Amino acid sequence: MPLEAGLLEILACPACHSPLREEAEELVCTGGTECGLAYPVRDGIPVLLVDEARRPG
Repeated sequence: MPLEAGLLEILACPACHSPLREEAEELVCTGGTECGLAYPVRDGIPVLLVDEARRPG
């Protein structure tokens, strides 16, 4: 289930404060190679905890 556009506009990566983009069931940091964490979305709710994030690759 896609997130509302207004919500996605105000969310930012908690680690580096870069914008996030929606991919499948997670929000991915657009901060490039220095971050790039992927945060899960569970039951339509983004879990923006660094400890819960997946590292790229």
